[in-house]
Amino acid sequence: MSKSYDLAALIGRVLLAFLFVYSGFGKIGGFEGTAASIASKHVPMPEIATTIAIVIEFIGGLMVAVGWKARWAALAVAAFTLVASVLYHNFWAMADAATAGTNKIMFLKNIAVIGGLLLVYALGPGRLSIDHR
Repeated sequence: MSKSYDLAALIGRVLLAFLFVYSGFGKIGGFEGTAASIASKHVPMPEIATTIAIVIEFIGGLMVAVGWKARWAALAVAAFTLVASVLYHNFWAMADAATAGTNKIMFLKNIAVIGGLLLVYALGPGRLSIDHR
């Protein structure tokens, strides 16, 4: 493995994880609003679901970023992202064309992010990670 490979794996993990760390952190300050949004999707126990979302996004994202238990964290974040995408970006069920179009892009973006997370799961975090030490 080359140094450029190691650096690319590190930067890729950090960039991929940033989305989740940022989002999870935002949910901490906006806990009530997030719980209300989750409740609007008829998810039971929205406060518990919000807490789970924060843990998976923020803690799971940090774990992917630093490469600690990165494979399992990436798998958990990928599963969470798939569920959230189906609940929040279900463009196939939206009547308004503009809203459906925006949500289609968001859904497809999330599918691509899931692909990146599955690569971390399959290939590991690389040598510049806590897991490698």
